[in-house]
Amino acid sequence: MRRIAAVLALLVTMVVIPASPAVAAIPAGLTHLGNARQVIVVSGTSWGSTRATLRAYQRGTDGKWRQVFAAMTARTGYGGWAWASQRVQDTGQTPAGTFTITRAFGVRADPGTRLPYRKVDGNDYWVGDRRDPRTYNVFQPSASKNRTWRISQAERLAAYPTQYAYAAVINFNRPAGVHWDAERGEYVTSTPSRIGGGSAVFLHASGKGSTAGCVSVSRANVARLLRWLDPARHPRIVMAPASALTRA
Repeated sequence: MRRIAAVLALLVTMVVIPASPAVAAIPAGLTHLGNARQVIVVSGTSWGSTRATLRAYQRGTDGKWRQVFAAMTARTGYGGWAWASQRVQDTGQTPAGTFTITRAFGVRADPGTRLPYRKVDGNDYWVGDRRDPRTYNVFQPSASKNRTWRISQAERLAAYPTQYAYAAVINFNRPAGVHWDAERGEYVTSTPSRIGGGSAVFLHASGKGSTAGCVSVSRANVARLLRWLDPARHPRIVMAPASALTRA
């Protein structure tokens, strides 16, 4: 009986008591966060994997990072991962790297985000036409007669009501200097992104499986993240296989 009692006592001492929100270790090892005080970390299981874990962190006034939600199950590209600088369009690879998040959109109404949000309709597209550098990886609000990009090389956002119920734009390969060209009836850029590197990489709601290069979590979790994201805190997303996160 003494032996049994001793074993029971040992087991009691080994019980893990759930901790209160703790200081997070992951963001401390990341090197490209700049002035971010919010960071989403997407950790893939391997370079060939299509599954990942998403965690969100916020930096407090004490300078320490704390996880703000429970870890979320995520899906990534059907082609695995590639470093952002080497990623090629239509390979189904998720770009590994650190990117800003500055806007959001969705087929559904704004869930309450502080990011600029557009409720998309049947006239909204995201262009990936390699023949048209001035509109490559640029949102377009219509398919005007004077457009320079091909509809066949653009995503009609409303055609994906499940995945794009809510989405945050990941600023991978995004061009600079985008402005409205009234004569063309479209947005154009004077500083094109890397043509063929890929376009339309989002954090969006999950469909039935892996993505074409985006990151997806449940619709409820996308809405939760959008309500949390605050442009005043300069949010970034770090995406890579777990073994490469500190280099992303």
